[in-house]
Amino acid sequence: MTVPLVISVAAFVWIFRVVDGFTGPLYARLLARDLPGLGIATVALGVLAVGAVANNMLGKRLLQKAESYLLRVPVFKTVYSPVRQLVAAFSPDNEYGLKRMVMIEVPARGVVLGFLTREFSVDRGQGPEHMVAVYVPTNHLYLGDVLVFPRDRVSFPDLSVEEGMRVFLTGGMAMAARVHATRAEAGGDSVRG
Repeated sequence: MTVPLVISVAAFVWIFRVVDGFTGPLYARLLARDLPGLGIATVALGVLAVGAVANNMLGKRLLQKAESYLLRVPVFKTVYSPVRQLVAAFSPDNEYGLKRMVMIEVPARGVVLGFLTREFSVDRGQGPEHMVAVYVPTNHLYLGDVLVFPRDRVSFPDLSVEEGMRVFLTGGMAMAARVHATRAEAGGDSVRG
């Protein structure tokens, strides 16, 4: 109980020091004295201002235009685009993100828990095969493998995506004592948006 609290407070103090370390000298020159915490207040106000601007139509267009200019910068583009897609994938509002939890038996690994990201079909000359893409986090929620399986090999446990994230973030400790999983049908539609 106290360990997560201590880690959270330590992380907050570290972020406070980093942000204040960047903005503190600027404010010290402008105001002729040191005011701790002004950097955090500035960042918080900046985030609120960007959020307020992004919530109206003109602000959305402005931010989209600024983003399109930034995406023309080669280094920024290679870092920003994948990070943006990754953050969007974990957003519960994203219809193209993580669909639901999946369990699959993988040779040499056992039963693997992952996130269904996409259903599609492949035609290798013998008619369409219904397939699924499964994202399996490895050592962190944002790092993992994408595995592709025939749809009829996967099972769908009665875990929501949020519960699945909690299972991965706690190293399995948040897993329910009993999980019920239903087998997928080869051509059926079981994706819950």
